[in-house]
Amino acid sequence: MTIGRVLGLTTLTLWSGAALAQTRITPEAFLDAVVGKTVMFYEIRSGDLVGTEEFLNHRTSVWREEGRGCVYGQITTPNGQICFLYDNDADGVPVCWWPFLYQDRLMVRLASLSDGEIQETRNISDKGLNCPNAPTS
Repeated sequence: MTIGRVLGLTTLTLWSGAALAQTRITPEAFLDAVVGKTVMFYEIRSGDLVGTEEFLNHRTSVWREEGRGCVYGQITTPNGQICFLYDNDADGVPVCWWPFLYQDRLMVRLASLSDGEIQETRNISDKGLNCPNAPTS
């Protein structure tokens, strides 16, 4: 078994046991913590950077995946979830997350029954993404 596989299994085991230690927070509390900031999101199992999001206000964000351009999104908060509908979503279906805290770390879990992907927020900063044509409202 490789070291990476052992670390991945250890992380998965820790997250399985940590499920009870998670504290769900409201989407509004999540947004209050990140609006006006830029946040990097990392996939918790692999540790890979998923992308960076600038939260312009409580309704609008801009997302940038590594090596790609900026995509603007509309934020909604139905049923205790935080949902994003990005300009390039061809199907028109928003991606929704459950925000929570784990050991004082701000995280999100994909609100899909088929995939329990968890992402950790890191490197929260005041520096913007410098994306062109940012909406102002």
